[in-house]
Amino acid sequence: MENKMFCYQCEQTAACAGCTGNAGVCGKTANTANLQDELTGALIGLARACDGNSPTEAATKLMIEGLFTTVTNVSFNDETIKELIVKVEKEKERIVPNCSGCGSVCGRNDNYDMKKLWDDNEDIRSLKSLILFGIRGVAAYAYHAMVLGYKDEEVNAFFYKGLFVIGEDWNMEQLLPVVLEVGEINLKCMALLDKANTETYGTPVPTVVPLKVEKGPFIVISGHDLYDLKQLLEQTKGKGINIYTHGEMLPAHGYPLLKEYPHLKGNFGTAWQNQQKEFDNLPAPILFTTNCLMPVKSSYADRVFTTEVVSYPELVHIGENKDFTMVIEKALELGGFSEDTEFTGINGGKEVTTGFGHGTVLSVADKVIDAVKAGAIKHFFLVGGCDGAKPGRNYYTEFVRQTPEDTVILTVACGKFRFNDLNIGEIGGLPRIMDMGQCNDAYSAIKVAVALSEAFGCSVNELPLSMVLSWYEQKAVCILLTLLYLGIKNIYLGPTLPAFVSPNVLNFLVENFNISPISTPEEDLKKILG
Repeated sequence: MENKMFCYQCEQTAACAGCTGNAGVCGKTANTANLQDELTGALIGLARACDGNSPTEAATKLMIEGLFTTVTNVSFNDETIKELIVKVEKEKERIVPNCSGCGSVCGRNDNYDMKKLWDDNEDIRSLKSLILFGIRGVAAYAYHAMVLGYKDEEVNAFFYKGLFVIGEDWNMEQLLPVVLEVGEINLKCMALLDKANTETYGTPVPTVVPLKVEKGPFIVISGHDLYDLKQLLEQTKGKGINIYTHGEMLPAHGYPLLKEYPHLKGNFGTAWQNQQKEFDNLPAPILFTTNCLMPVKSSYADRVFTTEVVSYPELVHIGENKDFTMVIEKALELGGFSEDTEFTGINGGKEVTTGFGHGTVLSVADKVIDAVKAGAIKHFFLVGGCDGAKPGRNYYTEFVRQTPEDTVILTVACGKFRFNDLNIGEIGGLPRIMDMGQCNDAYSAIKVAVALSEAFGCSVNELPLSMVLSWYEQKAVCILLTLLYLGIKNIYLGPTLPAFVSPNVLNFLVENFNISPISTPEEDLKKILG
């Protein structure tokens, strides 16, 4: 039977092979998946048109928006995807206006049929998928930087190159360097976004964030976009409405400029995959600024709002004017809880901490180095990445719980919700769990690792540092490629290996970078620590 769709870009793809039926595991329909393929094919056509022609600013904006739209759990709305396809087609026509009427048809600027990729040789398909999914993740970071007025011409140029390559008939030897180049470009893009966020909102500082929700009207804001949070905080000043972060928005509490708003109160809920349970009949509106949006249940559909590229059928979408009046009115209408309400993390903790970016950690680098030399810190673990619903992710909770008292856990992204409410003590006045921020703040972990390697006169691979990562969507893919570009080895990856990595490509990664699938916390800790 012919597949109704094909998608294997997320960790939870059906049977660890690919979603092919009426809908994907993420909830998008086959029609939505096919439209996302059509959009990707149109973007490849745009990249082809710009090969030898200078892309316009509008083309680059569409390139970034289009790639971001196809990231998992961003858009479930067929109509907005169709509108984006039309915009891409019109922009391509502006760049090569005579192509459609040319009497000598060459197909040079044609859109790409994604079925050619899905039906290709498995190794070629695997490498091209790494490029495609990687640049989708990079585009998400470029989008957030672009919103704040920051851009990098080299990063933007690579979107065209990467997509152009996907449409070409290249062999493995030609594709492998481009895969690692995705990692190099993502490092530049994460540095750009780090600069954009810190220059706009200040350098994050360690902050304790309560999980209690105070009585009265409130709004929950989810996603990654700090700009949207800032606009919401401004528009709710003096209105008696409190703001609570959710998911990857948690690290916002560490930024000095955002901390100035007294009605930014705390964090509600845990990671993205629990939202259908946590938002069920919540007496407050929820604003989604980016992924990860799940199919919305009827019990709270009337109080979910979207903005930026996030879109879902029949939900109210806030456009570029960023007028959150309807969200504010809904908060006042619902009224919130009638009394202060206690919530906890998944392990029962009533508060979490954040704000341990590279600015904070490197400011006390001398203490960290002295602690290592004195034997107070024996090992560092970077335990981070995306969370998800598939069984087995409690591995990360147990791994952190079982780490020895003389070790430090650095963490980024929403995978931290598996353990960030644990109280596992301190070393030298520093908490053993240090939340460095969102997924893009893996840049902070890289900065700290490089600084430590320089301080000890060794390579990063020679440091007492191990990376134990969880992945779900495409931003995790581009971060992994960055680590590989930097030559970092011995990475533990789970809860399953990507379906789009073929056996031959996996062998290459194992032989050259010693990537290992996670096993059990006990076995992996024994292997790491000896």
